[in-house]
Amino acid sequence: MRLALAAATGATGRLVLSQARDAGHEVTALVRSPQKLPPGVPFARTDFAAPDPDALAKALDGAHAVVSALGATGRHDAGVAATGTAALLDAMRATGVRRLVVLSAAPIGTVPTAARPDKPRTDPGDGPLLRLVTPIVKRALAAHYADLARMEDLVVDSRLDWTVVRPPRLTDVPAKGAWRTAEGAQPRNGWTLGRADLAAAMLAAAADADAAGKVLGVAY
Repeated sequence: MRLALAAATGATGRLVLSQARDAGHEVTALVRSPQKLPPGVPFARTDFAAPDPDALAKALDGAHAVVSALGATGRHDAGVAATGTAALLDAMRATGVRRLVVLSAAPIGTVPTAARPDKPRTDPGDGPLLRLVTPIVKRALAAHYADLARMEDLVVDSRLDWTVVRPPRLTDVPAKGAWRTAEGAQPRNGWTLGRADLAAAMLAAAADADAAGKVLGVAY
């Protein structure tokens, strides 16, 4: 596949990039700081906090799919997931690219938005301990999760062939090569997922036509 990868130098994006290239995919990295990329990786310099629509459309032209690991890394870039994804969606429409996989987070299924105010208070996959811990985490990361929830609304309403991937707490353990998935919820008592396996799950979703139009909870 020819992939356009947003946030290819981030903690998850760099693993998606490495695995995609190892699998023989052609990847164009959409990044703010191309000097952080490995040598020889094609790139388009892109600031997703203030995207250039024409440059982004040029970068996506000819891609089979877009994979996005966008997300705020701190208060300084809060809102980048929704802003950047809106620009990606516009560029996809302009270039005819239909396949999109985006990274979200496990708690977003219970974060209400203006478009979807009636989300459930708890995730069906959460056990008793997760139901105690998740509200604390949501309060601590309220701005980040609100951004991801707005991003999900944009994606779900885009009429493109999208997949939303929602992992729980991410770790840097070596890849196990196996994970559980659940549609529209988290896998039962799925506490963690290694970033390497998250990257593999996102690439697997990009190649799976049956994953289009689905929100996938992914965890060990």
